[in-house]
Amino acid sequence: MVDQNVQTLKGSYATDDVIFLLKDLSQATLEKSLDEREQAIQSGVHYSEMLPIEYEPTRDYLELFHESLHTYKEKVASATGTVSELILERKGTDIVLVSLARAGTPIGILMKRYMKEMHNISVPHYSISIIRGRGVDENALNYLIRTYPTKQLVFVDGWTGKGAIAKELTKSVAHFNEKYGTQLSDDLAVLADPGYCSSLYGTREDFLIPSACLNSTVSGLVSRTVLNDEWIGVNDFHGAKVYAGLEEKDVSNYYIDVITREFENAVPEIQEMTRELQHNQQEPTWKGLQDIVSIQDHYGIEDINLIKPGVGETTRVLLRRIPWKILVRNDQDPSLKHILQLAKERNVEVEVYDHMAYSCCGLIKPLDTDL
Repeated sequence: MVDQNVQTLKGSYATDDVIFLLKDLSQATLEKSLDEREQAIQSGVHYSEMLPIEYEPTRDYLELFHESLHTYKEKVASATGTVSELILERKGTDIVLVSLARAGTPIGILMKRYMKEMHNISVPHYSISIIRGRGVDENALNYLIRTYPTKQLVFVDGWTGKGAIAKELTKSVAHFNEKYGTQLSDDLAVLADPGYCSSLYGTREDFLIPSACLNSTVSGLVSRTVLNDEWIGVNDFHGAKVYAGLEEKDVSNYYIDVITREFENAVPEIQEMTRELQHNQQEPTWKGLQDIVSIQDHYGIEDINLIKPGVGETTRVLLRRIPWKILVRNDQDPSLKHILQLAKERNVEVEVYDHMAYSCCGLIKPLDTDL
């Protein structure tokens, strides 16, 4: 548990499931409109200094979430069990799950639940911030090392796209180890690794993880994380907001419970997938990045950060950014229903592009060009 002297944020998850090592910024005004935020980001302001206005899902979109949850709950349970088994085999049981807020948080909870329900192993689980270009929250890492000096930290995220967070974690952990004389591992465990960026994964299929469909309402009502000198002091954890006003639309715990109930039925598939990965372990090849470079060349996009591959990242583009167009490998793919619904709501062009391993890809329009 967290030291009583440490101020942390409390979302809608039970503390038995996760403890957020984040400073509560719920009273701060950090939101910018999509237009304002896009202009600021492309003008050089770091994305972590502000927040998008939180998307409130429409009734049609929520129906798609529930439909996708019903369709993919077994697959999520199987991938959760598989990656959890690989973690226990490779890292042992004396571990702390450290999920990367916020997409990693529900996945870390599912891993913790799986280990408890299927193996009766209770592992601590915390959620901390990592920010592209600024690194992992060192204050949070130091807190965890002080609190669990004999345990191994295992980093958890939801999925990979281009691998930007995996690379950021590797860079941050190397810097942290050198600075503090520690020996943290930069291994990143993910549910899905369509970008081929991790060696600890449940699947490499680019399928719809239902928690990618929503923002805070499937992440404990927590915003994405913030690192802003106006609100975050040198000794503070990175910050986030809790959107208590969205409580009526919160499906965070419902999502976790639905997947948890599938674990027992998924055991045969988990065993088969785990055996397969144990015997055919594939190290990261960063194969997905090759597709991104091809897309970059094809569409003449100078900044690779404006290309967001995979179902999870494409969803984020439609919820948080100003998309130029959405590429889909197959516009009849039922797993892309929520993508097509969001694109329709936002009047964004959808184009079939079948020369990629990803199911879809979101392209953000550079504001200073005529693309």
